[in-house]
Amino acid sequence: MKTLSTAWTVLIAGALATVAFDLFGQTLSPLLSFVPTLGPKLAPVPLATSSLAAITGIPGKELSAIGLPHGLHILTGLIAYPLGWLLVARPIWNRTLPSLPWIVPAVAYGVGLWIFALYVMAHLVAGMPAFLGFSGITWVALWGHIVFAVVAAAVIEARMPATASSRRATSIAPA
Repeated sequence: MKTLSTAWTVLIAGALATVAFDLFGQTLSPLLSFVPTLGPKLAPVPLATSSLAAITGIPGKELSAIGLPHGLHILTGLIAYPLGWLLVARPIWNRTLPSLPWIVPAVAYGVGLWIFALYVMAHLVAGMPAFLGFSGITWVALWGHIVFAVVAAAVIEARMPATASSRRATSIAPA
């Protein structure tokens, strides 16, 4: 039953974090355009379209017509990124700096997601300028990925808290 509970936790974390990401990127950023580093709307689906087109060789228009880029965006947020926290970032945190409050590594994870999206996917895969040329959307994307990571980590940490003793047991022991 623990596996089923973990799967539900990942899906709940991913759903809430994806809604938070999209709400921030599509609504809050434009509403808060007077704040430096905010204003533009995020465009994750066009980035997914460009990435899928580069990988598959299928024109983006055809991919968009059948909804694949939007599906990629949703599934990435629903499953892949929360699993990244649970299976990669959280264990690294627990083994290296277990005394840090979860929000610190969550913010770092959000920065890592931003690097993955805007450097790896946008630049290396889709051929766009690295970090989209450090334009206005670059900084909105940074904040959006941090919001995503903090919401996902908050849900996972609330539903699956690691005890202090389990963190010490998984940390690197001195020689």
